[in-house]
Amino acid sequence: MVGLFSKNSEIKQISQKKKELRKLVKQKQYDAALKTGSEILQKIPEENDVLFIVGGIYYLKNNYSSAISYFEKSLEIATFDIEVLILKANSHYYLGEHKQAIQCCNKIREIDPKNKAVSELLSKIESAKK
Repeated sequence: MVGLFSKNSEIKQISQKKKELRKLVKQKQYDAALKTGSEILQKIPEENDVLFIVGGIYYLKNNYSSAISYFEKSLEIATFDIEVLILKANSHYYLGEHKQAIQCCNKIREIDPKNKAVSELLSKIESAKK
């Protein structure tokens, strides 16, 4: 019986931490948000929303390598998440990893053939090759 109550308490704590994380992001307190996100992921490593948020923060901070690692973990859970794929593709592009960016774009095109963001990114990659 005691185990059940401690599990509910832990779920409530995680829920509170997620609310805190979203609030910190909204207030653009990214370092504090990264800390909170890391705390959540230590307890629940497959928390997809948090993986996306933490990856997104690293993306905003131009730390594309770290962002990609979180996006990859997120895509293990939600394989066809177009938002994550676009951010991952852009991260690869900014790192000069055009082949990987194109692979992401191709995957997005399988899901959403008319995706405008993909067309724009592929145009940037073609321009960069010239």
